[in-house]
Amino acid sequence: MSDFPIVTTGENTTRQVLSDHPELMVVAFRFAKEGAVGALHSHPHVQSTFVHSGRFRFTVADKFIEVSTGASFIVPSQAVHGCVCLEPGQLVDSFTPRRDDFL
Repeated sequence: MSDFPIVTTGENTTRQVLSDHPELMVVAFRFAKEGAVGALHSHPHVQSTFVHSGRFRFTVADKFIEVSTGASFIVPSQAVHGCVCLEPGQLVDSFTPRRDDFL
């Protein structure tokens, strides 16, 4: 359980910081319905994504990957990325350094 608030990030999507330190942050992203979108974006942080549950189609730097429960991958710093939910679920992302904009 996290003391951080659950924040709405889009239609049928939320995020919640699970833990943070200046050098690392862990965040849960929940997608409640098929078709929910994690909008394309980029940031200076290196990101590791773990698929806790569900199925997603990701765009990462002009490449497309489909991932489901148990998969993980790295998003390099500054890579444009985003996803579409194919089956409702949760992603657990780690960022280094932490995303101060999420605090």
